[in-house]
This record gives sequence, structure tokens and C-alpha cells, in this order.
Amino acid sequence: MTSAPRTIWTELAGLDFQVTTVDAAGVPTRSLQAGSGEPVIFLHGTSGHLEAFMRNVGPHAEKYAVHAIDMLGHGFTGKPDFRYEIPRYRDHLLAYLDAQGIERAHIAGESLGGWVGARAAIDVPDRIASLQLLCAGGTVANPEVMERIRTSTRKAVETDDVELTRARMRLLMHDPADATEELVAVRHEIYHRPDFVANIDNLLSLQDMETRLRNILRPEDLARLTVPTLIVWGRNNPFGEVPEASAMHDHIPGSELVLFDDCGHWPQHEKAAEYNELSLAFLAKHPVA
Repeated sequence: MTSAPRTIWTELAGLDFQVTTVDAAGVPTRSLQAGSGEPVIFLHGTSGHLEAFMRNVGPHAEKYAVHAIDMLGHGFTGKPDFRYEIPRYRDHLLAYLDAQGIERAHIAGESLGGWVGARAAIDVPDRIASLQLLCAGGTVANPEVMERIRTSTRKAVETDDVELTRARMRLLMHDPADATEELVAVRHEIYHRPDFVANIDNLLSLQDMETRLRNILRPEDLARLTVPTLIVWGRNNPFGEVPEASAMHDHIPGSELVLFDDCGHWPQHEKAAEYNELSLAFLAKHPVA
């Protein structure tokens, strides 16, 4: 007997939530909000969107005020015409917190989202209560990985062939089944919006070596992280091997490192039950002061 497929709607069924647009310093920002309590902000990866956290919103909303957002230039959020470097993303995150009246928040960032969250925690630690780095980017500049991200994303955006979007999504997952057809459909819709297509060079700017090196998090940057930090990594992450996570752990004072077997680049999605339990335990240990 096979079970019914999990969908975005079944993940949210029975949950009071809203999807709204927040004015973050002039940038209309799509936000899914649920729950109450200390704020937890979920930040997705390059070319992603808030649906990356649909398996996490409900469990976290039982105890926390959850905000899953489309980051600057991504999803259905505004796309100003400039290159998206990490300080721009950081400032957009802080503008969102300000718009929501949030003084301090927990940040859980996947890939690019972790890079942005780490930069914010280094620069304005008084605004960040805790940090989760979920297969976070930003500490290495691997030309092969950068080319894989750039090429796969650009092909999927510039060609109206859903198979290219499907391939881009499957690249993230250890088990292709985790790239559900629903997620593929959402991303295909986003990828082919005129504003997204027009903005693709800005969005992929961090895959340019000179730009990436200007924004990279170096060991001395990581050593400045003073907020409680949890690093979660998939052993089958196609965009960063385990030594990358181990180096983060070594350089971030007091950090915790957890590795998931049979897991790619979306640990919060691929290993949702394990991640949710781990995240909630971590958050409970580090309340907003």
C-alpha cells in the first residue's frame, strides 16, 4: 500500500498562516508567516524561494513565529537592477526585520541563505539570536561548482523546457523523488516570469570569481561569529563536500556540526523530520535574550 504524496498544501493544512507582501525599504518582499513567539527567519538558496521550507514551517510554528521569505531578487520579491552581492542581501534581510518590528531573530539559512545569515550575524550580532547554516555557501570559491550552478540555472531560465527546471531541482537532492513535481512547477513558474529572466545576470553575479572573492567569508570572518551556530550538512551535498562543513565548524567558535547521511543540498527538506527535531532543540537552548 503506497502513501499519498506530500504536497505544499498538506504540509500547511490545519495551520493558520498568511502569505503576504512586506515593504522592506522599498522592496516588495513575499513572506509566508505562521505561529507566534520568538521569530525564526528561513532563507533559501540561489535562485530559490520560500517553498524550500514547506516541510519545516508547521513544526516550527508550534512554538515560534516563522517567517519564510523570498530573498532580494528571488521568487516573487522585487528585483531592483543591480548586482546582488552579500551586503545587498544582508541589508534586505535587516530591512525586512525592521519592517516587521523584529529586534532579534533566529536565522536558518540554506546555501546562499546561510551565507547571508552569517554575514548579518558577523556585522550586526545584536540583531541575530542564533544561526543555522544548512549546507551554507560562501566559504569557498570552487570554479567547477560555480560553473555548475551558473550553467544549470541559466539553461533552465532561458529555455522554456520544464525538463531543464526538473534537472536543476534534482541536482539539489540525493533522492530525485525529493524534487517533487509540485516544487518543479513552482520553480518553473518563477524562472519564466519576465522580471526573473531579465534579472538573471544580477542573480548569478556571485558565481563570477572576482565578485565571489570580494564577498567570501574567510576564516577570520567566521572567527568573529559570536552567536550560537548550528551547521547542518548532507554527506552527498553536490555543491560542497564534508570538509567544507568541517572547516566552518573549526573556525566558528562553539559551533555544532551535524551530518546527515543520504542527503544532498536541502537537509531541511530531504531529512525534514530529523532536521525539525534538531532545529527545535537548538532553538530551545538559545532563546532570544
